[in-house]
Amino acid sequence: MIELEHVSKNYGSVAAVRDVSLSLGRGQVVGLLGPNGAGKSTIIKMVACLLAPSLGRVRVCGHDTIDASAEVRSQIGYLPEFAPLYPEMTAEGYLRYRAGLYPLSRAKRHAGIEMAIDRCHLREMRSRRISALSKGYRQRVGLAAAILHEPRVVILDEPTTGLDPAQIRQTRALLRELAGDKLVLLSSHILPEIETTCDRVLIIAQGRLCADGTPAELLGSALAETATIAELAPGDAHRAPELARALQAAGAANITIEGHTLHVKPIPPTPGTPRADPRHLIATHARALGLTLVGLHTPRPTLEQVFLRVIAEGRA
Repeated sequence: MIELEHVSKNYGSVAAVRDVSLSLGRGQVVGLLGPNGAGKSTIIKMVACLLAPSLGRVRVCGHDTIDASAEVRSQIGYLPEFAPLYPEMTAEGYLRYRAGLYPLSRAKRHAGIEMAIDRCHLREMRSRRISALSKGYRQRVGLAAAILHEPRVVILDEPTTGLDPAQIRQTRALLRELAGDKLVLLSSHILPEIETTCDRVLIIAQGRLCADGTPAELLGSALAETATIAELAPGDAHRAPELARALQAAGAANITIEGHTLHVKPIPPTPGTPRADPRHLIATHARALGLTLVGLHTPRPTLEQVFLRVIAEGRA
């Protein structure tokens, strides 16, 4: 539903997006991650027909964002981080105004407004002025305006800004519901939210697409590079180099020693065999040497650690 083919965007001599290609399909919630200035907002604006690419092509639902921008805009619901609301209007009045911007029949406008009010839990607030609503409810009004015309692609920039924990859970449930027959693309700095909500994560650094996969795939890749921590009994600390030599002889090439603690990087797999678990190797050799292990674990990586590693590599 969204396709980028070798897309670049330059602002004078500054390259904001560099040769990005990707394809996103229906039924997904896709998270777009990156530090400030990475190019996330530029990509979103190109998809939403607010910017033209310098090179490459952007298509939404099969339509080119330059040659068929009207068709693309009719298929997109877009909620920027700060929703453009009119505080003197009521929530319902604003939604009626927004619905009037689309070529919808009166019946479809009414049905779309009622659907959006229900989905965004605004029924009790529909008659209140936007100026009297909390920041969280204002965000809901903006989200309702983005989906009332039943777009096939929904683009959300920091959609849970200002929401309390209960409202965040409701928004997550709504995003999952929307993804049933739509593509939801969201940008967020809240990494646990991305991990919980998204089926697929894109990490952008220096204008380049540096990582693309499900949260499980990204975490699994990081786990394959995470060192196992082995703690010897303090009385065996002087024999840590002995254990390290035994592990190196068994194929563990990257080991560091800090006092009575060893950090053992994963052992590269040999062709045709599964990756070995360093914990088994460490336990086996420690037992053979008569050493006592008081701790042995491989820390589970977080999406934040994956994000920071990918960003650091992207800047290298």
